[in-house]
Amino acid sequence: MSVRVRFAPSPTGYLHIGGARTALFNWLYARHMGGTFILRVEDTDAARNSQEAVNVILDGLRWLGLDWDEGPLTADATGPGKGDRGPYFQSRRKENYALRVEALLSRGLAYESEGAVRFRMTREPVLVRDLVVGDVTRALTDREEQDPDFVIMRSDGSPVFHFVNVVDDLEMGITHVIRGEDHLSNTAKHVALFKAFGVEPPQYAHIPLILNADGSKMSKRDTGAALTYYMENGYAPEAVLNYLCLLGWSARDGREVIPLPELIANFDLPQILRHNARFDHEKLKWMNGEYLRAMTADRFYEMSVHALARAGVDTNAFPTAYVKAALDTCMGKLRLFTDLPAYAGFYFTDRVEMDADAKAALTPEARDRLKKLRDAYAGAADFKAATLETILKDTAKALGVKNGVLVHPIRFACTGKPSGPSLYHLLEILGRDRVMQRIDATLAA
Repeated sequence: MSVRVRFAPSPTGYLHIGGARTALFNWLYARHMGGTFILRVEDTDAARNSQEAVNVILDGLRWLGLDWDEGPLTADATGPGKGDRGPYFQSRRKENYALRVEALLSRGLAYESEGAVRFRMTREPVLVRDLVVGDVTRALTDREEQDPDFVIMRSDGSPVFHFVNVVDDLEMGITHVIRGEDHLSNTAKHVALFKAFGVEPPQYAHIPLILNADGSKMSKRDTGAALTYYMENGYAPEAVLNYLCLLGWSARDGREVIPLPELIANFDLPQILRHNARFDHEKLKWMNGEYLRAMTADRFYEMSVHALARAGVDTNAFPTAYVKAALDTCMGKLRLFTDLPAYAGFYFTDRVEMDADAKAALTPEARDRLKKLRDAYAGAADFKAATLETILKDTAKALGVKNGVLVHPIRFACTGKPSGPSLYHLLEILGRDRVMQRIDATLAA
């Protein structure tokens, strides 16, 4: 049997982090099994649908690198990995649903009631065999004993979620339904519908929910509930993907930072945990820092330039070699790309803004020493880091002070901050002219 899985989000205007994790688990399982990953947009609710809301989903999946394998041909190349294919849209499959309703009506398995169509639900307990939760028997509740039947098509002719979900899974040949545990309560209805159509249901795997750190359910109002939060706040997609994978799944060897090829090789449904997962933002930041440290230079440059642009820093105004050299001094120093403007923004400005600590540290005595270091640097044979370090140490020795007495004033003068990239390397990258101008501006202030 060839594995076929799907991610079926509703376009509500944002992609919940739990939904992104569901998409990831489906994608990983398909890649692990050499199967097919399908994207299907559940957009039958016309009042809530918009192309903008759909784009949020597509952009989020693209950002994570979750490409889908099939879909209708499209002129706008919306597929992230399949440029000529888009996702399936339920709103374009209405004829399929109408035919399936007629099939149930013709066999007496559904009936009309007050303009709507209702499915004749079995009165017997329904057994749901779940690959994560285990066997679950769903019996009728007291209320359902009076009338367990449920609407599959509204009086306005629009089909309901339970019905279209089953029809699509049936017609698309879905073999495994991997989704959040909050859908488990619906599954008995889905199993009954599959059996009404004369087919065995797919295998179900209901995965644990993602909770806030305090154990509460993560709602759309909570920080970090939407995937766009991570897209806009300095996270690397590979780090977010890795962390999401650990929310409800664990590798056999207990490792946490796992390259994507190994995640694909090792991911399987038996390793999905039974208990709900708590989202730890600090752990994700730590993992993001690990990924930033391990990034190739080209990848780091690409993401850094985007992060600086979002902060209003135009690196295009500077030579490429200068930008790359500046960013080299930042590699391995950040946890989030949003830290970059504050950490290295001084490279890309003509005027350094000093914080209060810097201004307080530049006493008259400190300015006098800075002037002597400026004169020494002005006469340097070259402006390389090693030479600049030697000159500073020699100047400090001549003044009878420790190196730090000179290090702090010149760092303040050139960066406006008490800490940052390696001092001598940042001075070399800024170059003699910029360093002289910044020291002079500081002394004149």
